[in-house]
Amino acid sequence: MERQLILFMVTLGAVILLITCAVRGNMERLVSMIMRGLLGAVGIHFVNGFLAGLGITMGIGINLVSLLTIAILGIPGFLGLYALGFYQFM
Repeated sequence: MERQLILFMVTLGAVILLITCAVRGNMERLVSMIMRGLLGAVGIHFVNGFLAGLGITMGIGINLVSLLTIAILGIPGFLGLYALGFYQFM
């Protein structure tokens, strides 16, 4: 139950941020976040494929939380997800 509440709060925060950006006329930020999220999903897909080819099953899942992390933080979020995955793998 706690995990679902955290996921709901993160999703709600992201939706509020997106609506605020759209209302204030910061369409550039909104498009930038969407592009970072899409490119992050593609990046996760390719890195997971590369790691699977090496026999490492540490792949990061493509889900709402990982995409929001990458969309908001960019490259540091992408690297942070894999750092957490590596830590969990060890």
